[in-house]
Amino acid sequence: MAGNKTFTMLKPDAVVAGNIGNILAMINNAGFKIVSMKYTKLSKDDAGKFYAVHKSRPFYDELCDYMSSGPIVAAILEKENAVEDFRKLIGATDPTKAEEGTIRKMYAKSIEANAVHGSDSDENASLEGSFFFNKFERF
Repeated sequence: MAGNKTFTMLKPDAVVAGNIGNILAMINNAGFKIVSMKYTKLSKDDAGKFYAVHKSRPFYDELCDYMSSGPIVAAILEKENAVEDFRKLIGATDPTKAEEGTIRKMYAKSIEANAVHGSDSDENASLEGSFFFNKFERF
């Protein structure tokens, strides 16, 4: 994704709470272009594959249960310096430590139910985006 694309996922807590529109508006207003997007639900197996990097961590099973508990919105975003700018927009993982005006400060319920995922590197953005979008979709 070479620096101008990143991956995001609106998590089950944000979707169930009805915050899709508000979060997408924040993303658009921050200058990101949504180039691919899908509304879907992860199976527990798919959640396990997506979060395989955390398999040895004590929170892995709970994370997979949570991420397969309801619908999500996966999207590829485009903007210069996409990964870094998006990480700033979403804020700290712990919403109590997130800056005012960030997505997590406004919409996250807890560290676990933190409303949105954002890739932490160009490499991970490419890997994570490829998990949801195949070569035939606009990516």
